[in-house]
Amino acid sequence: MTLTTIKSEPVWRHEDPNELQPPLQTDVSVDVCVVGAGIAGMTTAYLLAKQGQSVVVLDDGRVGGGQTGHTTAHLASAIDDRFVRIAQLHGEEGAALAADSHASAIDRIESIVRQEKIDCHFERLDGYLIAAPGDESMIDREFEAAHRARVQGVERLAAPPLQSFGMTGCLRFPRQGQFHPLKYLAGLSQAFRRLGGKLYNGTHATKIEGGKQATIGTREGPTVTARAVVVATNVPVNDRLAIHTKQAPYTTYVIGALVPPGSVPKALYWDTLDPYHYVRLTQLPGAGGNGHGSVLIAGGEDHKSGQVHDTDACHVHLEEWARNHFPMMGEVVFRWSGQVMETIDGLAFIGRNPGDKDNVFIATGDSGMGMTHGTIAGMLLTDLILGRQNIWAPLYDPARKPLGALKDFLAENLNVAGQYFEWLTDGEGRSVNEILPNSGAVLRKGMTKVAVFRDENDQIHECSAVCPHLGCVVSWNMTAKTWDCPCHGSRFDRLGQVINGPANKNLEPGKK
Repeated sequence: MTLTTIKSEPVWRHEDPNELQPPLQTDVSVDVCVVGAGIAGMTTAYLLAKQGQSVVVLDDGRVGGGQTGHTTAHLASAIDDRFVRIAQLHGEEGAALAADSHASAIDRIESIVRQEKIDCHFERLDGYLIAAPGDESMIDREFEAAHRARVQGVERLAAPPLQSFGMTGCLRFPRQGQFHPLKYLAGLSQAFRRLGGKLYNGTHATKIEGGKQATIGTREGPTVTARAVVVATNVPVNDRLAIHTKQAPYTTYVIGALVPPGSVPKALYWDTLDPYHYVRLTQLPGAGGNGHGSVLIAGGEDHKSGQVHDTDACHVHLEEWARNHFPMMGEVVFRWSGQVMETIDGLAFIGRNPGDKDNVFIATGDSGMGMTHGTIAGMLLTDLILGRQNIWAPLYDPARKPLGALKDFLAENLNVAGQYFEWLTDGEGRSVNEILPNSGAVLRKGMTKVAVFRDENDQIHECSAVCPHLGCVVSWNMTAKTWDCPCHGSRFDRLGQVINGPANKNLEPGKK
């Protein structure tokens, strides 16, 4: 690759061994149908197949083609929302179960890597939670909360192993981990197919209904019937409102920059700023022995999706923060963004879909810990589908009502309600002529709003700016070149094709 060119996509994409499988051609009947081939879906499918279940996985893209492919792949049992908050909302025993579940998820990934001989650069390493200036008291509280949650080996240190952070308190969490997420999924999907599982790419599920036999209809025509169905599409596409009122979409930004080999101690790093930052190392794809092998991956600058127009500025701020704390940083060679679903109480929703038939299951609400939450989903859903007891089930129950998070629930839903005032504005521009090549804007056209994209050949493409989920007006994301819904996180490509739920169909075509 040319190091002077910034790649506007995740570093993992340049070594993605996942091969597209043919789409579903005929009706099939199986024990379990999994919709979504990210880490939650593929882990669930693999573990069920290991138990002798006949399993079909459907995905309209490639394995890991959604948010799993946009992760920075931290494998952490140090909870993103902090043990202090988890204990406040779920009790001290709930915090202990949360710590146990995430540590168990890392153990399970390690076990699968070894058993299936997956070459995905998995390794154990320390994680450091570093206090922002003036925030050392939070580190002390988190240290005590982590001990009460029975986190093994956590230490309170006077300073992190990086002098550029200065003498500020930090916590060291041992036995965290990291890996290459797409290489891991490639190995997982191959093992799943060796066990007799069926994976169909290019297959879009349009109707998901539970009952004595769950029925999954596809845009391509064939139907799947199954004893149980798992919706693992990052955000459920089979639910209009219930789950979406309890989680909110946040856009997060990532850069990958060259650093001299050995200049940064290999570890996971997180700070306590708001919004916070997270850092790890990886190898430059295909670097070999050319001396440019180490890439520092820094992420952060999160904000509510679709509610910041100058998204390029977020990458600028992220790079400024990273260079301040990692002065050895060289050229930025990768830049991308992803979407995090933040639940109101810091833990994922994994289990039976509320208000649905008993054989419809969901996994959503990654809360910044998608790799471990996705693995927990596979472990927990396998037990639920097979009728086995699992001590984590109440903690992750999608029907739970965390009364302690009522304030956050109200704030997030008032924010959503406020987005509908966008219908009253003129939009992001007054005419098509103001839109630059390879860019988009929402314009008013009479009584409605249109999403207008001008391509690199100066051709204009129009579609409705109204999200088909619940009628919110989308916003142009100049960094990802997507249309993002600021209400519940639906995302569409520049031409209006749906790429992330809860919307399950495209933006309506523009009127000629």
